[in-house]
Amino acid sequence: MLAATFVLMTATAAHAQMTTPPLPGTKPKTVQTVPIRPALQTPSETADAMGQAERLLLQSDLAWVGQYNGAITGDVSERMVNAIKEYQKAQGGKPTGVLNPQERAALAETARRKQESVGWKIVMEPTSGARLGIPGKLVPQQATDANGSKWTSPTGTVQVLLSRRKEANPTTAKLAEAEKKEPAGRKVDYTVVKPDFFVLSGLQGLKKFYVRGTFKGDEVRIMTILYDQAMENTVEPVVIAMSSAFSAFPSGPQPGPAPRKTVEYGTGVVVSDDGAIVTDRLVTDGCLALTIGGHGNADRLAEDKEHDLALLHIYGARGLKPLSLSTGGAKAAVDVVGIADPQNQGGSAAVSSLKTALAPVAGGDAALSPPPAVGFSGGAAIDGDGKFAGIALLKPMVVAGPANAAPSAQAVMVSANIVRDFLKANDVTANGSSTDAKAAVVRVICVRK
Repeated sequence: MLAATFVLMTATAAHAQMTTPPLPGTKPKTVQTVPIRPALQTPSETADAMGQAERLLLQSDLAWVGQYNGAITGDVSERMVNAIKEYQKAQGGKPTGVLNPQERAALAETARRKQESVGWKIVMEPTSGARLGIPGKLVPQQATDANGSKWTSPTGTVQVLLSRRKEANPTTAKLAEAEKKEPAGRKVDYTVVKPDFFVLSGLQGLKKFYVRGTFKGDEVRIMTILYDQAMENTVEPVVIAMSSAFSAFPSGPQPGPAPRKTVEYGTGVVVSDDGAIVTDRLVTDGCLALTIGGHGNADRLAEDKEHDLALLHIYGARGLKPLSLSTGGAKAAVDVVGIADPQNQGGSAAVSSLKTALAPVAGGDAALSPPPAVGFSGGAAIDGDGKFAGIALLKPMVVAGPANAAPSAQAVMVSANIVRDFLKANDVTANGSSTDAKAAVVRVICVRK
């Protein structure tokens, strides 16, 4: 800035020297100047600068928290910007239409917890191969016959049906008209008919209903969701997610949980001088062999499924420098210390760190933004005072988006208090005194077959 000011002053002075002085008796010419202000980027322009996958995730998360009720397409729209503003107002923030990193991380974590609360999963209907998003905890009972499948709650308050049939020369307009009349007494209050699909919603007796259907050749496939009006607040965000996730005739590999890698890398934190290590439970699931880089084989002694922590132990290791688990005060950001997947760092095993913002959420965890690289899961989160703040975990996330939505992951930090309680419950004495997190983290290698 000083350099720019100096250049401006120099240019102004030079201009003054080069200007011809006014002749005697003439009136100086007055030049009106208008300050030039940089144009501010609008919320829509900010959204447009995002990648398509990022916008898909954003719309999905907004839908899960009940602020967005449009199609999850990744397209920029006024509806999406307004949903962001409504979310910001609901959180007590300023409705700018652009989420800061803390707001974005908090939104992602809230959406993840909403998905977990209803047991969100992507499934393939066995008779047709159609792809559906199913809230497994809401509709745990499934029945299948030649005409499709039905998922229901134990009392029938929520029902999901995937029906299939053959029909000569179908069109979406004909299908929509037929669905309006069947069963009798349906009261339709919303209709969308496109060449490739149709949507209806309204009341069916005492229940609300949502129908989405399409066809290919003479094969008709229709998804119907029925739910009691008393369940509206719980089910409606799920309905939006189910509509966007529904793919009646999917092509290519079926989306769903990513297959577990034959060899998977994570990070662990040494917490005692006799070889106790805390790491990511998911990284260490289903391993035929667990190895700690530079130290040899390890045993998995315990796990915490609620917080996705695992306790490992290596025997006979020397020169360990366990991390002190004493914590500092309030924090808005942490350094995540870990070891990236070797494919991400040219095969090396170097320890590195990433500064990331924290967004506290319910349950003792905090969302991390931006997320660290693959391989960092299980790494140490260190606050600005150099003290232990928790364990960073990378969690796969199923997007409530179109069939071609890219798989994604999000990062959370399990708090230091939860880590200490986990160790105490498993009779581990965390006796580390080092504050050097880079010396206390190790590479965790899981080998599966």
